[in-house]
Amino acid sequence: MNRYQMLKRVTDSPLHRFGVIIIGGGATGLGAAVDAAARGHNVLLVEQGDFANGTSSRSTKLIHGGLRYLKQGNISLVLEALRERGLLCKNAPHLIRHRSFLVPNYKWWEGPFYGIGLKIYDMMAGKLGLAPSKHLSYEETIKKIPTLVTEGLRGATLYYDGQFDDARLAIALAQTAADKGATLLNYMQVTGFVKRKDVVKGVIVKDQLTGREHTIQGRVVVNATGVFCDQMRKLDDPQVSNLITLSQGIHLVLDKSFLPTDTAIMVPHTDDGRVLFMVPWYDKVLVGTTETSIKELSLEPRAFSEEVDFLLKHAAQYLSKRPTRDDVRSVFAGLRPLIRKETAQDTASISREHAVTVSPSGLVTIAGGKWTTYRKMGKDVIDLVQTVGEFNEIASTTENLSLYGYSTGIRPDDKLAVYGSEANNILSLIKSDPHLQDFIHPNLPYYLAEVVWHVRHEMAMTLEDVLARRTRALFLDAKASIEAAPKVAEVMSHEFGHNSCWQEEQVEQYTQLAKGYTLT
Repeated sequence: MNRYQMLKRVTDSPLHRFGVIIIGGGATGLGAAVDAAARGHNVLLVEQGDFANGTSSRSTKLIHGGLRYLKQGNISLVLEALRERGLLCKNAPHLIRHRSFLVPNYKWWEGPFYGIGLKIYDMMAGKLGLAPSKHLSYEETIKKIPTLVTEGLRGATLYYDGQFDDARLAIALAQTAADKGATLLNYMQVTGFVKRKDVVKGVIVKDQLTGREHTIQGRVVVNATGVFCDQMRKLDDPQVSNLITLSQGIHLVLDKSFLPTDTAIMVPHTDDGRVLFMVPWYDKVLVGTTETSIKELSLEPRAFSEEVDFLLKHAAQYLSKRPTRDDVRSVFAGLRPLIRKETAQDTASISREHAVTVSPSGLVTIAGGKWTTYRKMGKDVIDLVQTVGEFNEIASTTENLSLYGYSTGIRPDDKLAVYGSEANNILSLIKSDPHLQDFIHPNLPYYLAEVVWHVRHEMAMTLEDVLARRTRALFLDAKASIEAAPKVAEVMSHEFGHNSCWQEEQVEQYTQLAKGYTLT
């Protein structure tokens, strides 16, 4: 992918016209772009920041059915999510790994209770299941997780789910859509709609990198902007009522010494009724999440002190080595766009199901949902787009569509595993220039060659794009990423042909951003 070439497609297109214009470059918009392009539609996707800049890069990194939804009795959502989990494991084996999860039992009834529930979970997955759950004795439990609190421990229930890198999956979706002919532009903000006889027939966009404005015609426009969904709907009709409500979830990242194993911990019931995860991720441990009702939108939400304390307190109840604020390598927050349900008492009780609507102007909006069901969301919205736009009815093909980089037999611990079949090309860069084999920082698992690859082939335009989303440096160790920033900016500057002023500005901007991911 190359942004300059993508932009040229827009400016060279007759009357700047596309069949389907998708606003939003997160999980939902990218899933819709893949589905539409795979059906043969002429697709343009625009994103005001970078791909997966918001919620879609700030998840718990799990592809799962959702045990909490099973407990709530939302059988249809669990069935749908388990099916989508299985399809994604099949279509993107280089991006999804099977992860074992342990539910510790400290009360006599927890073993049979969670054991039965997880057997139901297994059965619901059917042929697309991963591996059967089972009961572990006290001794087997301690062998699996030596750092688990042992006082009162009776045993555990072990089950399996999927784990992924959300931002890397987003890039793979963008590349898949591009391979199918879609045009995608990050840093392209929608500032208005083109209307004919009160019907939306395009968008007015402003290039955030150059300041130039473009008017682009489209047969159907899709609003897939996640937490900004209602903002976009009100740009179309200021009188429209809100479709979503906002919830914030945060995650803490700790060193692997707190959970020195490949098995994750799942706590099925915290003080606020949520599920808590402590999951190995890139040689670190991810702890999350919280559920805090939020009134105001932010491009960069920040963790509240009480949220941090909540996670540290609950982690300490299960880990023999108790984490403190000084142990947190990174803390990040994300906003969830939840479909409004006026009877819900708290956001934890609101379903993660998605909804697709059409405004009187013809603007198609998709809201809600979660990463696991992105493909189904994309299918559903493009099904409706074909009706609204009076396209020929073309069936979705994404159920069996391999994602960009598809490759089997890759070891999950391979540093270049997320690139799949493209990993050899990165190794070729290193072979051509041995300097590119250097890591960007001693405490971060990323080669300089990857930075070159991100600029040349993954549309990374800023230092933040590379350190936050193409790599996950910011999320793994915020302070180390700040120290790595000058070296990475220098490599990017050389690729772009920018001067030292660009480097200095990028490092300064990134440093200010990354400080918000630290606690000390």
